[in-house]
Amino acid sequence: MTFHWFLPTASDGRSLTVGTRGTHGPGHDAYLAADPGADRFRAPGIRYLTQIAQAAEHMGFDGILTPTGTWCEDAWLTCAALAQETERLRFLVAFRPGFISPTLAAQMAATFQRTSRGRLLLNVVTGGEADEQARFGDHLSKAARYERAGEFLTVLRGAWSGEPFTFKGEHYDMRGATVMAPPNPIPELYFGGSSAEAGPIAARHVDTYLTWGEPPEQVAQKLDWIRGLAAEQGRTMRFGIRFHVVARDTAAQAWVAAERLLAGMESEHVARVQMTLAASQSTGQARMSSLHADYRESARTSDLEIYPNVWAGVGLLRGGAGTALVGSHQEVADRIAEYASLGIDEFILSGFPHLEEAYWVGEGVLPRLAHLGQADAR
Repeated sequence: MTFHWFLPTASDGRSLTVGTRGTHGPGHDAYLAADPGADRFRAPGIRYLTQIAQAAEHMGFDGILTPTGTWCEDAWLTCAALAQETERLRFLVAFRPGFISPTLAAQMAATFQRTSRGRLLLNVVTGGEADEQARFGDHLSKAARYERAGEFLTVLRGAWSGEPFTFKGEHYDMRGATVMAPPNPIPELYFGGSSAEAGPIAARHVDTYLTWGEPPEQVAQKLDWIRGLAAEQGRTMRFGIRFHVVARDTAAQAWVAAERLLAGMESEHVARVQMTLAASQSTGQARMSSLHADYRESARTSDLEIYPNVWAGVGLLRGGAGTALVGSHQEVADRIAEYASLGIDEFILSGFPHLEEAYWVGEGVLPRLAHLGQADAR
């Protein structure tokens, strides 16, 4: 299996009530008054991000995912800088295909491969928030965005072929698209999406299909769906999953740490976050929100355990990946092994704060997975 960590280019901290740009829920001030040392907003400065990248590399992670979005630092530029501060860590750069020419993306990727000694991976994100898309002048419907993404990936691979590539579709008219020299190796393409429009694009174009963490039965159904679509294209695929992690020496310590992530949370703040997330066009986001829908009023940590060691608490206050693996190091390793048995090849993990949690997972979980034969000895 392959293990990636996460680069928090929007914000980091010890509590989920601290949001991007230092914002937080109304209960957070009282929380800090009771315990002034409990949390501090960590801005995504290059020195801090360098610490996280180097910690992930030191702990034996294969790569690191860098997100995309208005409130994040640019993923391409950030990772290009961090590639010069690391030796072997690969960079899974998330970007939206509608915001950049596919030929320019091919050129940027080729340059990145040469300057990083072949350590670029690409995470293609079509976008699910209408407001976010509109900030960049993109007003296409969801179906049209996926159609455009398919054309984009066709041109991208064509430009990497070593021969001038011409393509005319609904969204792109490219004549002789190419790059100075094809990237070596060709960057692997990652792609996630739970909607009916997303599946065929993934099956036709990408190397690794990504899903957010859901209970095993739901993940198995999604993987079977994508496998079937890929088989129709005469292809096979790898699969990856995205989880937060709270792993400690004992299960009791882990659940205390999980509870702390929600410290200072108030129901009014949860309601505002959920109202924003409900407006998303993302099917994956709707699936995440459904996992904790019945427990928002109580918000008790134990109620939010939707499967053994799978906790939906993160999704109360954060969009995107809303679940965490919570438990002792051995419990978390066992749960990862269970997901691997479904066919998951790659795990993209994260924790709050990302610097410290990289060590908890790297020192506590990865060695146990190696003992189980699920990971290389670190």
